[in-house]
Order: sequence, then C-alpha cells, then structure tokens
Amino acid sequence: MASAAVAALSENPEALFLDASELLLRYADNILRNPNEDKYKSIKIGNQTFSNRLLPVKGAVECLFEMGFQEEETHLVFPKNASIQRLQSIRDLIAAERSRRIAVKNSVPISAPLSASASVQPGQLESSFRALPFYNGTPSQLPAQTFSPATMNSASRLLATVKAHFQEVLMYEDTRLQQKALACIPIRELRERADEKLLSATKLDPGTTVNLEDFLLLELLQWFKEDFFQWVDSLPCDKCGEVTESSGSLPPSSEDQRWGAERVENHFCHKCHISNRFPRYNHAEKLLETRRGRCGEWANCFTLCCRAMGFEARFVWCTTDHVWTEVYSASQKRWLHCDPCENVCDKPLLYEIGWGKKLSYVFAFSKDEVVDVSWRYSCKHADLLTRRTQLREGLLQEAINRLNSERKRLFPQERKQELLERYIVELVEFISPKTPNPGELGGRTSGSVMWRVARGESGFQVQNHEFCFLATEKERAAKLFHLKYNTAENHYIRVSNDNEIINGWEKGVWKMDSVFRKVEQDWKMVFIARTEGTTFSRVSWKFECGSVGLKIVNVSIRSTSQTFQTGKVQWHLCSDLINVDLSGDQSAHSFANFHGSTELILEAELSGGDGDVAWQHTQLFRQSLNNHQEYPLEILITLEDN
Repeated sequence: MASAAVAALSENPEALFLDASELLLRYADNILRNPNEDKYKSIKIGNQTFSNRLLPVKGAVECLFEMGFQEEETHLVFPKNASIQRLQSIRDLIAAERSRRIAVKNSVPISAPLSASASVQPGQLESSFRALPFYNGTPSQLPAQTFSPATMNSASRLLATVKAHFQEVLMYEDTRLQQKALACIPIRELRERADEKLLSATKLDPGTTVNLEDFLLLELLQWFKEDFFQWVDSLPCDKCGEVTESSGSLPPSSEDQRWGAERVENHFCHKCHISNRFPRYNHAEKLLETRRGRCGEWANCFTLCCRAMGFEARFVWCTTDHVWTEVYSASQKRWLHCDPCENVCDKPLLYEIGWGKKLSYVFAFSKDEVVDVSWRYSCKHADLLTRRTQLREGLLQEAINRLNSERKRLFPQERKQELLERYIVELVEFISPKTPNPGELGGRTSGSVMWRVARGESGFQVQNHEFCFLATEKERAAKLFHLKYNTAENHYIRVSNDNEIINGWEKGVWKMDSVFRKVEQDWKMVFIARTEGTTFSRVSWKFECGSVGLKIVNVSIRSTSQTFQTGKVQWHLCSDLINVDLSGDQSAHSFANFHGSTELILEAELSGGDGDVAWQHTQLFRQSLNNHQEYPLEILITLEDN
C-alpha cells in the first residue's frame, strides 16, 4: 500500500521524522491495543504535545487523516466505523521507515568519521555540481565545504523544479488560450466597477498615483475568488451529493495525464461506497472548465486570466507549499503580490507574519525571466537565510542568470534594458525588510479549519497593532473627538479632524486577537467576526489626549453587535480612572463619570456559539454591503484643558 502522507513525512529531517513518527505510532498502537477504549480515539488539537510535535511537521497530520482520523470542532477523532485495517497499514508503513532509519543510524557510530566510500571526494563534488541543471562554473567557483549526496540531490531537485516552472509559464502566452480565458471574464462589468472606484479614490486623493489598471486588477481578484473559482477540501459524491472523505490516491488516466494531472485524489463516499476522482490538473486550459482546486489550481488559472487581460503577470512558487501570482503595476512601477485564494493584493508579509510560514525560497516566473523574490515576502531576512541550505547562494544565482540569459537572448535591447531597470528597483526593495501592515497579520482563510491548522497557517496568534488615536490640533481647538466606522465601506471617518477618512478597519485598532472582517457575498452582508476555529477573541480601540494637555469631560458610545445561539459579545469601556461594562447588542451610552480621564479604551470580547460555525454566532457591526450611510460604531468625546 502506498501512502502520500507517509512519503511526505519521510521527507523531513531525520530528527524531526523520528520524533513525529514515535508519537504517531503511540497514537496508533493505543487504539490497536485498546480498540474499545474511546479515550485513545480522540486527540485535542490544542494539546501542547500534538501542537508542538506534529502540527509543524510535514505529512504528520496527514498521516492521521490517512489512518482514519476525522476533524471535529476541537479534536481529531477516530470514528467507531473507521477501518482498523487501514489504521494498521499506515502504522506499519511508518514503523518500517522508522526501523530502517534507526538501523542505518546505528550501523555507523556517531563519533566515527565517514569512510572513504561514504564521503564526497573533491572530484565527485565537481562532477555532481556540473551535472546539476544550468551549472556553468569552474572548479575555482565550487563551494569549499563538502556536501552530502542528500544535499546534492536536494539542490538538483530545486533547480529542476525552477527550470520546469520557467518553461510551464510560457503556456500563458498562447493567444488561443488567452481568448478562451477572456470569454469567461465579465470584462465590461469589471471595468465599470474599476472606473467607479478610481473616481472615488481621485476625489479623496487628487494626487493618487494608482490608475484604472490597478483597480481593474482588484476587481479581477474579487471576481475570481467570489464568482469563478471554487476551493476543494472534499468533493461531494457524484451519486448522492453527500460529503466524501479523502482516501489516498488513484492511478491517473491518459486523459488526466494529457492535462498534467499525475496525481488523482480518491474522495470516497461511505454511503454509496464509491470513489470520486479528483485529478489535480496542471494545465490552465482544463482549469477554465473545472474551475476548482486548491492553491496550485487557483494560481495557475488566475495567472492565465491576468495575462489574458493584458497584465504583466508572474507565477510565484514557494518551496513551503504555496503558490500565487505577481502583477506589475505600471503606475506604481513595482510588482504587486496577488493571492487569488485569499483575495488579497499587495500584502507580501501575509505568509510569514499572518500564516506563520518559515520561508526559505520563493521564485517568480514570467515569460521573460525568473527572479528570486524571497526577500519581498520576509521581514526576517537573517532567519530566512539560515533556512536556505539546499544550494549555495552563488550557485543558485548563477543558475538563474544562465536561465535568464538563454530566455532573453533574442529580446530587443529596449526590452532587456526595461527588465534590467525593473530588477534594480526590486533589488533596492529587497535590501530593506518591510514592517508588517495590519492586513498582513491574519491567518489563512481558504480551506477547512483543520486543513489550515494542520499546515500551521491559521494565524491564531495575538495581533498587537497598537494604533492609538491621539488628539490633533484641530480636535484640541474644537475640544471634541468624533469618530465613526462603516463596515460596508470599511473605513473610519474622523469627523472632528476635517472628516479625515481612514481606510481599513485594522488601521484604527489598538489591539486585536483572532478577529477579521467577514464579507458574505451570498447574503450581501459584512461584519467583524472571530477567526474560524477560535473559541474566544477580542478587539479594542484607544484614544489619548493627556499628551496634548487635554482631559475628558463626557463620553458617548454607540456600538452594535449581533449574537446567535449561545454566542456572547461583552463590551468594556476603560480609562485610567474608571472601568464600566456596556450591555445590549444595540447599545448607545453616555457617561459623565469619565471626567478627568486622559485616555479611553473601548473593547469587545467575543465568545460562545455552537457547532462548526460557532465563530459566526458573534458579530460586530453587521450591515448590508449596500449600506453606505449608517455607522454601527460611533465614539464622541468632549474635552477640556487639563
């Protein structure tokens, strides 16, 4: 029996594999020895041992799924009707690989030097690197240290994948294929929406550098996410429509292979006892028809749509198992990160900061060139560099340079110069690590909760943005602070400061823990909610006036929240002198007892709810996407000299 999960687990470094496999075998053996004891059939997702030893390890949680464990709200559970034989089979595969590694490890004393036959000799090292794709060096350019055969294989695989992606992106230049993509895109509707938003932006900021194409890109992203492509966790059964369960793989047919699907997932229906085939297609033309998949299919098809629309676009591959797109903005003269799975644009630190990914290599591929863009997606360059161990930096850059030289050999000189100037701008950008923006702090939103947790991309961490509203000169003169927020527009209006508009709800937040802005396209509603899978979250806003010689006289607060089932929202209003609790989902309060305070914090705590959608049972500022007039949060503070 072959197992994709065990194969993935085996790719981990030896120490990591041995530790994770020991825990997996313990889970499996407990069930096999005690098949009637329920306590051994449940694993709490929040358990520290599980979180620290399995969640970060590639393939580990997937092994539990292949054994037969299923996701529930807070636990992984081995169901009563699950196959013990299947559990035994996966367990035995892990045990066999573990035994093999221990035997190899014990056959050579740790303290003993490698034998001549096991070491890599200088001549072998040179010939091995010459065998790598694109190597064009000389012996004087070879690395001084000795590389193990495993390291050389890893380097070869990395460069082979880079070469393959660089060739594959030429598919997007097929004019017939671009026409087929254009036939799927509601171009007129997207342009009309982009025109409206550009007009609004120009009114707010006459000096804006963004243009129609930038807004059109945002509309394309939203259409692709909300209307065109579908995420697949498990397929509905072709026969009965019920949810299926992922159950290993099936052999690809010749038709599957024609469209680049070398892997076919088996989504088994336990009700009908039939297999539902999910070929993982790699050809964008086929994806225009199926319109479904995971991040690989999404980025593949979206990049084609961008090229069909006339955008200069690059397919981006990250070695930590994610792909997305970059689009060049002529108005901003830079490459913009675009993730169609998440419907986000220009948030490159999302993966490292929001999802918690430990990045190493990130490459962008276009029809013109391949660029190592790893530094754009990290603000921790020193940490990133420690993980780039598959190949020496000089050899990697040399391989990339050779690929690019071959591709650009017949380019006009003007195009070569244009690409060079862009690359120089990128290099300048790469030198200085960025500071994360609020929109880059959240976890992943695509895929099931368990899938995101298993990949370590849920972002269930406290997010301390710590933005504080400080009284301005205008507010000091008016002795007034007046702020209101519209969820549909997703902006604040600071009325007391010449109606200043602050776009993005996170940009006015003091602290937030596992909250996000949820847009329901089907219901045409929007609200602030807990992150999926969390049982508790909080968000707060802060105002301070003591530093400019003012103190608070009176406070008026209007805030709306909505709860369902057992969901609970608790509001608190705190100052340096007094704390009070606010009651009611539709609350409007005025307080004189904050007189003399110099700062104020409004906080909402969200908890409770029932079932898998408990996070939806506590909502702040819920309103229609078409409601641009009402402001479900409003704060009015009168001031006086201190």
